[in-house]
Amino acid sequence: MPVPAGDPFSSSERFALDDAIRKAEQLCRFEFSVFVGNAEGDPRAFATRLHNSLVAPARSILIMVDPTAHVLEIVTGGYVRRTLTDRQVELVALHMQTAFAEGDLVGGLRRGIQMLAEHARSPETLHAGP
Repeated sequence: MPVPAGDPFSSSERFALDDAIRKAEQLCRFEFSVFVGNAEGDPRAFATRLHNSLVAPARSILIMVDPTAHVLEIVTGGYVRRTLTDRQVELVALHMQTAFAEGDLVGGLRRGIQMLAEHARSPETLHAGP
């Protein structure tokens, strides 16, 4: 979870976020990255550049939060979008923004990560036997 200098998280908050990311990745099998800091230039373009720099962008979900500018961007890779729709991402973003507005950055991130993973996991298939 890249966080620029002046880390806004305590060690317990960082542990909670790392734990949320680990559980989310196990649930949906996609990679999660979180960036909290100042976006350079256009926030969406900045978040997209961050996402494209990840090891496996097609299988990754990036959450970029600029608390100073009150901006949240969620970027999903092409493979992720097979199971996670833009509408689902928008709904998760609304939940996160509500928590952020209440001053709960860590809680909003944790819940958002969890919700994205739940929506992104492949649906279970039932196989009928002969």
